[in-house]
Amino acid sequence: MTAGVQVIGHPLVQHKLTLLRRKQTSTIEFRRLLGELAALMAYEVTRDLPLREVAIETPVAAATGREIDGKKVVLVAILRAGIGLLDGMLDVVPGARVGHVGLYRDEQTLHPVEYYFRMPRDLEERDVIVVDPMLATGNSAVAALDRVKAQRPRSLRFVSLVSCPEGIANLRARHPDVPVFTAAIDERLNEHGYIVPGLGDAGDRYFGTRP
Repeated sequence: MTAGVQVIGHPLVQHKLTLLRRKQTSTIEFRRLLGELAALMAYEVTRDLPLREVAIETPVAAATGREIDGKKVVLVAILRAGIGLLDGMLDVVPGARVGHVGLYRDEQTLHPVEYYFRMPRDLEERDVIVVDPMLATGNSAVAALDRVKAQRPRSLRFVSLVSCPEGIANLRARHPDVPVFTAAIDERLNEHGYIVPGLGDAGDRYFGTRP
C-alpha cells in the first residue's frame, strides 16, 4: 500500500469494477455501473469528514444529532470523464456544490491543456473532492489539483476508479498532502499513456463516442 493511497477493496466495488472493465459491456451498462461504483466509493471517501452536534426534535422527543461540519462539500469533476463519477456521488451527497475543471490531453506530449475552470465560492470553508475515473500519467490530476489548491479549500481529496503506479507516483510527488482513493492500482502505462489492463477510454465508453 502506497502512503496516502487507499484502495477501496469492498466486494461490491471489486465486482462492479470487473463488470465495467469488460470490453463487451454496453454504453448503458457502463454508465449504470460507473454511477453505482461512484456511490459506493463516496461512502469511503467521506468517512472521516468532520461532524458537529446539533439539537433537533424528533416526533417523539428532543435529541442530539450529528451533521457534517462547515459548508457543503464540493465535488469537482475533471471534464469530461469525471462527470460519470460526479453523477454517482451526487446520489449520495445530493446537497454538494459542484465545480468543473476542463482539461484535454495533448496526444503528442501527454500533458493537459486547460479550457475551462469554474468553482463554487468560499472554498476556504469547504471540503473538496476532485474526481476522475482514470489516474494514468497523473498529469491531468496534478494540473487540476494545482488549480483547486490555489483556491485554498479547507481539505482536498482525489478519487479515481483505476490508477497505475506511474500516475500515483506523479500525483504524490506533486501533492503529497492530498489523499488518493481508488478501486484498483493496475500494472503500468503503455506507450500511448493508457493504463494496462485498465478499461479503455472511460470518457469514450461513458458517452458512447470513439477515440
